[in-house]
Amino acid sequence: MASWNDTVIETFSANDGVVGGHWEGKTLILLHGVGRRSGKEYVNPLVAAPDGDGYVICGSLGGAPTDPQWVANLEAASGPVPIELGTDTLKADHTVVRPGDAEWERLYGIWREYWPDAAEYEKKTDRKFPVARLRVRD
Repeated sequence: MASWNDTVIETFSANDGVVGGHWEGKTLILLHGVGRRSGKEYVNPLVAAPDGDGYVICGSLGGAPTDPQWVANLEAASGPVPIELGTDTLKADHTVVRPGDAEWERLYGIWREYWPDAAEYEKKTDRKFPVARLRVRD
């Protein structure tokens, strides 16, 4: 049986990066990464809020009590990471920003405003969600 992520990834791939439904009008990316301990390759579909020349993604995990593994894997990654945006596979520079960091309030505010479900996620946990800023390389 396919996982929720697998279903979103299949829909993304079959429709040139457009998922529709709950995500209608929102930018989704597929973040590719490698497990920092396992070395296994992962793909995570994420809502990406536009921010100037880049995007903000959030480690909300739907309001779960712990951060998703992709956040720590992204922190451990050196160099740009592959992302799929629409029909393109691109390289993106990344910065993980955690609560308490200087840019967190601004970046989390951008993502929260862009993704209305954020308010519901916040009700499920006391955890403040890490964010990452991605900038696609030219």
